[in-house]
Amino acid sequence: MTIATPQNPEHSDAEALALSALGWILTDERRADRLLSLTGLTPEVLRDGIGERGVQAAVLEFLAGHEPDLVLAADALNVEPGAIIAAKEELSR
Repeated sequence: MTIATPQNPEHSDAEALALSALGWILTDERRADRLLSLTGLTPEVLRDGIGERGVQAAVLEFLAGHEPDLVLAADALNVEPGAIIAAKEELSR
């Protein structure tokens, strides 16, 4: 599954990373179920609100809260784990 990164220049790298991270999370059903369970997000909220910084921050917070997923996601997305943490912090402001 591929999620396109936003083409709007107003979107930040943090937002693009959150979208890519969500795409990675959704490739594994158990991980996706855990995202919904732990964040309280619903498929509808994800679908309708993925452009919102709060939803994007929740996706990255989910990864930040579980180091094995954080490391696997960072590797899959070709970024350092710290980049995911920094993006989460930027989106949480």
